[in-house]
This record gives sequence, C-alpha cells and structure tokens, in this order.
Amino acid sequence: MNISPHTTLLQWYEDYGRHDLPWRTNPDPYAIYISEIMLQQTQVKTVLERFYFPFLERFPTLNDLAEADLDDVLKMWEGLGYYTRARNLHTAARQCNGKLPDNAQDLLKLPGIGQSTAHAIAAFAYCEPLPIMDANVKRILHRYYALTERNDKKLWEYAYKLFDAAHPFEYNQAMMDIGATICLAKKPLCGFCPLETNCRGKTAPLTYPASKAKKIKPVRFRNIIVYQKENRYALIQRRTRFLSGLWGFYETQEKPDTPMKPIGEITQNYSHFTLQAHVYLCMESFLPEGYEWFSVEEIAQLSLSRADHKVVSLL
Repeated sequence: MNISPHTTLLQWYEDYGRHDLPWRTNPDPYAIYISEIMLQQTQVKTVLERFYFPFLERFPTLNDLAEADLDDVLKMWEGLGYYTRARNLHTAARQCNGKLPDNAQDLLKLPGIGQSTAHAIAAFAYCEPLPIMDANVKRILHRYYALTERNDKKLWEYAYKLFDAAHPFEYNQAMMDIGATICLAKKPLCGFCPLETNCRGKTAPLTYPASKAKKIKPVRFRNIIVYQKENRYALIQRRTRFLSGLWGFYETQEKPDTPMKPIGEITQNYSHFTLQAHVYLCMESFLPEGYEWFSVEEIAQLSLSRADHKVVSLL
C-alpha cells in the first residue's frame, strides 16, 4: 500500500522538526514577519544568536517599528547585511498603521515582500493554505521531480502540486527543515528523507537542478580617506541605493593628490563584488560637502557598514 508523502512528511516533522524555533512557538504575526525578513538572506543560527531577540526587544510591536527613526532601525540591523531589508521593514511598518495584513495578496503590496515571503507569513501567522518556495524548498522540488531547468514560474506549479493544503503550517515548516538538515546542497542525506520513496532524483540528487555557470566576482579598488579634525572624524550618511542610510567615510577611486598618512588596507566581500581599499588619514580641516564631524564615541552610536567598521578599527 502506497503511503501519501504528506503522511510521511507530517510524521517526520512531528518526530524531528525544529519545533523550538521562537517564530514557531510565538503566534504573533509581527514576530513571524520579522523572522521571515531576517531569514531571507541569513542562516537561522546567525539570526537566532545575534539579531532576532534584540530587534524584537528594541521594537516589540509594529507601531514601535513605525515610530522609530530609520537610523535606530539600521543600527539594530547592523552586521546582518542586505540593509534594504531593514529600510523596507521600516517603510512597511509605517504603511500598515499598526496592523499587518492577514493575507498573502495584501502582504505582497508591502515593500520587501515577494511571493514566497508573503506565502510564508500568511501560512504561519494566519494558516492560509499556501506553499512557500525558499532556497531549501526549491532544492527539494528540483530533486523530488527531477527538474534540471531553473524556472521559478514552473517550479511554483510543482510547489502547489506537492503542497498539503490541509496542514499548511506543518507542511511548509517540514519542507524547510528537510532542506536545511537532510536535502543538503552538497551532501544530501537521502536515506533519512521522508520523501525518498517517491523522489525521482534520489539516484543522482546533485544533478538537480543544473549547475549555474560560475561568475567571477569583480573587485572594486577604492581609496578611503578619513578626515580628522582634533579628535573628530568626518562621515556622511549615504543616500545612494547601496548601503543607503548607513554612515561612512569618504571613498573615492582617485588616488590622494596631497600627502596623507596611510593607515592600512581593508577587504570586504559583498554579494556581487569585493571591495579592496587603501585607507588614509588626512589631518586637514577641509570637510567635503555633506559630511559631519563625529567623535569616536559618537561614531559607535551610528550605523556603519562592515567595511567602515574595519576603517574605525584602523584608527
């Protein structure tokens, strides 16, 4: 007798699922929303150990987040990276007027929320019967149906095909847990997978999906100039899309045309490029337009990128 994959999946989740994750034990839609945004580009361990609880302690409700200054939100997000997520959270909180939408269709209207995130919040906070499709779930679907092509539109069709609409919370959580602990990218543990019986890709799981063409990450070479006046240093709050809202030192492609003291070099890896920069100290009182003077103690209260934190350490 064939056993439904839903049956084996639910039993596996009951026995081995990560039931103690705080966003699974706390039914507050806002707390679930924060977890989903943090987990978009970050591992569970990192979110749990350093960011989730302090953020909720600082901004315990959607109204608290909406009423906060963006600088405060970015400071609490500091080190988590992908700062657009924090800016979108802040904007969305102000749009919501104190209440998070209770369905995926309306959640999709908020900045920073795509289809999978909207489905996740709706399924986990409101038990709306919708599948999710994060990176782990994508990998399972590719292998389960032996799909080589990377096509999200088609993959959503398979996500609905396998979905257990009667148990949206347990099904989606189980799929994420299986992807995180069993259906691993490089060394899948197929013998422990509750979906193994019907999995079409189990004999060669690493072939699904087809490998992406490797891209060489470009290197950007820059010079960072730290302007110092007595015991204060010049920084500017960035307005460009990249690192918008974070404070930083003067950065240029041009080499200094006046004598300056070299104080070191930094390297910072971003998702799409690597920054390599020579850092100089300039004792002139000249202040570039838009920059402000801060003491070391005041800089510690600002939200900085990891690269600029490395510059601070050189001081």
